[in-house]
Amino acid sequence: MNNASVHLKLVTVAAIWGFGWPAGRVVATEVPPITAAWIRYVIVVALFLLYLRWSKQWVLPSTTQWRQVCLIGLFSTFLYQVLFMYGMGFTAAGDASLMITFNPLFTAFLAVFFLGEAMTKRLFGGLGLAVAGVTVLFLASPNTDIATADRWLGNTFIAGSALAWACSTIVMKRVMTDQPEDAKAPLSPLHLTVWSSVVGLLILTPWAGMEVAAEGIHTPTTKAWLGIVFLAVFSTVVSYVWFAEGIQVIGAGPAAFYVYMVPPFGILGGWLLLDEQLGASLALAFALIVGGVMLAQSKQRPAEQAS
Repeated sequence: MNNASVHLKLVTVAAIWGFGWPAGRVVATEVPPITAAWIRYVIVVALFLLYLRWSKQWVLPSTTQWRQVCLIGLFSTFLYQVLFMYGMGFTAAGDASLMITFNPLFTAFLAVFFLGEAMTKRLFGGLGLAVAGVTVLFLASPNTDIATADRWLGNTFIAGSALAWACSTIVMKRVMTDQPEDAKAPLSPLHLTVWSSVVGLLILTPWAGMEVAAEGIHTPTTKAWLGIVFLAVFSTVVSYVWFAEGIQVIGAGPAAFYVYMVPPFGILGGWLLLDEQLGASLALAFALIVGGVMLAQSKQRPAEQAS
């Protein structure tokens, strides 16, 4: 196989991201959500900056690009991480790993309004399939040991985190294609990720301080620390670097298909590590949601576009 090592890395990334859901569940049940996100990103930012220095890729954004990076950091680090941690405090890891697959659909719909992309019948059809999958997940999840109201609330938070990430994706698409007059070149996905993480950490810091002032200092257990380190080192730094490499070598489209492997790993991780339940409803929800996303992202003839 051509580029076998890259494909192996992408499979590993999918597994890491999948097992990140049970890790998030462990952390969220022991550490206040904003504090947990803050600790994670202290580690993330330190490692990212060291990586830029080590790889000799140190590039600072221009003034205009900094404004764009701040917007990405607000959505991709602050809002995404806070909603992710709140959601994982309520719902099952397997359920959450399915909910996050709404991200590409949210991105596609936002692109219609903010990037001028076409509204298509397949986009509507894909949304219908995905909503059917989410309905199955809400009404027939096998994880009945979690109170229904809690699980629904957690799933809603996770959907919100998917929407936050989709918003950051739209901004990133513009930044990566537009070169401001005060910049030498557009920022790469790696640099956008690193500098938006720095901004996100700065936004998280006062909120984490207020959370500690209100709830006191929570010392994570060894289990929670392992979860935080896994999320920071492997699920964020290593995975983002490897995924960026995959996009560079085999292209964005082929690399994106590996994301569809994340929910099965998330469900498997919840079963192995947290004794969550398996069931046909999870398989059905996965088929409907991923099928809807693939339908929405598939190409179609201009005659099929919605009016």
